[in-house]
Amino acid sequence: MQEAMYWQQLDDNVVFCRLCPKGCRIREGHRGYCRVRENRHGSLYTLNYGRVAAYAMDPMEKKPLYHFYPGSLIFSLGTVGCNLRCGFCQNWQIAQGDPPTCQLTPRQAVELALQQKQRGLPCVGIAYTYSEPLMWYEYVYDTARLAKQAGLQNVLVTNGYVRQEPLKQLLPCIDAMNIDVKGFTEEYYHRSCRGQLAPVLETVATARQYCHVEITTLLVPGLNDNEADLQRLVDWLADLDPDIPLHFSRYFPNYQFDLPPTPPATMRRAYELARTRLNYVFLGNLGEAQYQHTYCPRCRNLLVQRNGYQTNKVGLAGQACRQCGEPIKIIC
Repeated sequence: MQEAMYWQQLDDNVVFCRLCPKGCRIREGHRGYCRVRENRHGSLYTLNYGRVAAYAMDPMEKKPLYHFYPGSLIFSLGTVGCNLRCGFCQNWQIAQGDPPTCQLTPRQAVELALQQKQRGLPCVGIAYTYSEPLMWYEYVYDTARLAKQAGLQNVLVTNGYVRQEPLKQLLPCIDAMNIDVKGFTEEYYHRSCRGQLAPVLETVATARQYCHVEITTLLVPGLNDNEADLQRLVDWLADLDPDIPLHFSRYFPNYQFDLPPTPPATMRRAYELARTRLNYVFLGNLGEAQYQHTYCPRCRNLLVQRNGYQTNKVGLAGQACRQCGEPIKIIC
């Protein structure tokens, strides 16, 4: 436990948390919506600093990041807590629960990542993932700075639900982000996630100015998969940058949601719709390899072949298509 960043004291020992758009006003002895920031004697403390609920060496494609060091590994860490309440959460045991944790200092996390490289594994850095890393802000900030000094890459897998000031302080240390845009209506965010869409879109627009960005949208049947909303998502992203990779992920029942899985036909329709304006579109959790590959947006040459987490760069010449020379937005 240590004092949190981004808060101010109000009257009567109430503190105002300025980390995320929730804007929690927290009374003495109480916690914010995220469950990991607590008012103690009129000061705000973070309760999850150094607490690691899950860690593993993951393929970069699992994040998913398809255009950031494809085929590499990344040392991945997660903690408890989240500032949304998605009914379909895939990691609810740590995001909404209180699982066992171990203590890991920022320096120890960096040393563990470096040890993987020394063992000859293609580990490029550290990913802050599994639950919401921005609710681990102080730890991520301290660890990312040390990792940067050690020549490691820093990756955030995040819901993007954060205020601009803390985001901009952290971003110079971040090399890549996968940001969940969970749907494209405020109603969906409010009902299914207990949040807001607008701050997430602002995060995407800001983050792309600092680092590599990819987007993931989980398609939940009957809730966020209608053609009009998907078209609005695609148009917004294309107007921002048509080279930003978009991952549509197939929903399966989890946590509080018992809807049937997303029909494969819905996934394929979303792919075809998105391909009309975006250069790089992928389908996850579908099990059909052709929707995982990267193709040249100009000549459709196969550039990166993927089968699960098996990745082969077959058609690239550096960061260009070997066949037609088209520049490809990919970091290798």
